[in-house]
Amino acid sequence: MPEPREHAANRNMLERILRQIPGFRGYLEKEYRRDSDALQREWLSDRLQRSKSGLDELARGLTEAGQLDELPAVERLRGRIDKLSARIRGAMRGYSGIFDLVRIDESVLDRVYEYDAALVDQVDEFGSMVEALATRPDDANTAIRDLLDRVEAFQRVWDDREDLLKGLD
Repeated sequence: MPEPREHAANRNMLERILRQIPGFRGYLEKEYRRDSDALQREWLSDRLQRSKSGLDELARGLTEAGQLDELPAVERLRGRIDKLSARIRGAMRGYSGIFDLVRIDESVLDRVYEYDAALVDQVDEFGSMVEALATRPDDANTAIRDLLDRVEAFQRVWDDREDLLKGLD
């Protein structure tokens, strides 16, 4: 996951000069954090989208085996993954720009970044579980119910994240 400090290595000459202007340095660092936040959310959303290939394979296997009763649960999981992915991708940015009306405290940003970083492993594990569904079609109903519960848990984490950014925590 991109760290705000990693942006320092990619600065151009103009940015180095601007960092010398009093007050502007902090603005640039906050913008780097904002970019990192967006990159991290994009990765989380993309990982969820990539995991759906396992659902495609599972649905194909269930169809070929004549287990059509399981398909609505597969589609329900697909829909919830899509909804969660869209929420993550479109979530409130971790810091307001210099001309934005709403400002986000840097300590709040740190907490948001911790939320997001903690989810990286969870989302990756979730994606691996979804992708592995195709290898165990006999067990699909139980596994899908477990994955639906995990999606709901992720959605609650995003509710908490949004509340934190809105100052409602």
